[in-house]
Amino acid sequence: MPSTFSAPTRNLDVVTLHEILRLRQDVFVVEQECAYGDIDGRDLEPGTIQFWAGEGSVDSTLRLLREDDGTERIGRVATAAHARGAGLGAALMQAAIAETRSPVVTLNAQSHLEQWYGRFGFVRSGDEFIEDAIPHVPMTRTR
Repeated sequence: MPSTFSAPTRNLDVVTLHEILRLRQDVFVVEQECAYGDIDGRDLEPGTIQFWAGEGSVDSTLRLLREDDGTERIGRVATAAHARGAGLGAALMQAAIAETRSPVVTLNAQSHLEQWYGRFGFVRSGDEFIEDAIPHVPMTRTR
């Protein structure tokens, strides 16, 4: 099992935060060609926790948000191209789910990853939609 790490964003050292943001930029903005505001302010919310994995670098990441209604949301799930298939994303999903407190956790999955998220107990909870020119589906996990 790969080593995973987590911390509230405000507790991260600047190098780790930089590497998390760099990876998100590399995957979403550069590789997937989505020009969007990744740095949306939600990373600095008091309940936000960053998760990452890698040996000496950040090779996979996601964030866990705590919503005002008491639910939680997983997002910004990204793994570097060279690290895909090594189980890093799955390890981070398991770590994030273990950290959740709410009986309801949501996410917006890229449609082609719906089955992958299903492995962790997420089920489609609405119609497919387009975000940044990529088909997505809303998904929910209920305890």
